[in-house]
Amino acid sequence: MAARILIVEDDPQNLYLVKFLLEKSGHEVLVATDGEAAVSVARAESPDLVLMDMLLPRMDGYEATRLLKKDPGPSLKVVALTAYSMKGDREAILQAGCDGYISKPIDPERFVSEVEAYLP
Repeated sequence: MAARILIVEDDPQNLYLVKFLLEKSGHEVLVATDGEAAVSVARAESPDLVLMDMLLPRMDGYEATRLLKKDPGPSLKVVALTAYSMKGDREAILQAGCDGYISKPIDPERFVSEVEAYLP
């Protein structure tokens, strides 16, 4: 099932890989490289899913997620895509409103199926 997926990632190499894998699987990909752009793109384009890096310039992924969960609303799925692995990071990500968590570095062979598990 093809979906519209917003990737929020400021690292060009990570962005390229994630975008390539999702597009290769037939998904439409939208891109934002900071938290402010993520909120704008999500509000304008209504993606099916947002993959949110948490460490971003201008506005971090925590704040962007909180804003997205208020408007367009809690039904928007936001999944953290981040390298954070310290104790308590997963809990903080979920408290910010993320619906799940995918660790970086990603496994290219499993990544698309991990993402698709969050799609309706």
